[in-house]
Amino acid sequence: MNWYLHFLGTGAAHAVELGSSSAVVERDSKPLLLIDCGPDTLDRYMASYGEPPHALYITHTHMDHVGGLERLFTRLWFNDALRGQTRVFTHAALVPWLQTRIADYPGVLAEGGVNYWEAFRLVPCSRGFWLDGFWFDVFPTRHHRPGTSFGIALQGSFAFTGDTRPIPEMLSQYAGGNEVIAHDCGLVGNPSHTGIDDIEREYDAAMRRRLVLYHYGSAADGSALGARGYRIAGTGQRVPIIAPPPPRSDAG
Repeated sequence: MNWYLHFLGTGAAHAVELGSSSAVVERDSKPLLLIDCGPDTLDRYMASYGEPPHALYITHTHMDHVGGLERLFTRLWFNDALRGQTRVFTHAALVPWLQTRIADYPGVLAEGGVNYWEAFRLVPCSRGFWLDGFWFDVFPTRHHRPGTSFGIALQGSFAFTGDTRPIPEMLSQYAGGNEVIAHDCGLVGNPSHTGIDDIEREYDAAMRRRLVLYHYGSAADGSALGARGYRIAGTGQRVPIIAPPPPRSDAG
């Protein structure tokens, strides 16, 4: 089987020309899982696959990562064949934030009588979740407040950090082999995001070689990161990843 991470967008929140950072796990040219759904993500997904996602994982609830959920709700709710079919996976700690930021506005539809989550199948998780026979690990990252952001990994294949500061201890545990690591990185870090100086200080050479950097501030910033010898995810790019082995015996 051929596996890819398809980056629909690679930009930081202000880098709208690069698209909201999100990626699709593809298996044999078909989408398996969408990671994050920013304001423009659904349009990019529909342009690539012609239908809404069947499975979505949310790393955290900043609007550049969940701002597309309202439009996804509308597309699902008004199609009887799609309503309730899209699974939304997220860490259980994020459910109150999702409810507050996305689902709790009075009157989901002007006509009333509709509950937001009836358009989806919300699947809270803590250690991870099963999808099509594969076990996806979920792990905490360092973004703003503790317990508000969680990366995702498929053992032997890839890890996707979401927004984060450096997390070498987590990546050693969840992507300690030959996995591709999609990592938040800009030219300059801050208390919530990783900068290239953080990458070079916190990660050893072997791990740095496996990084694919995204969530940077502009096309020029991406070029500058690439000039330093790093692999940079481009908007619309498909990055090959290793086909995952059978799930480990303790998965789930």
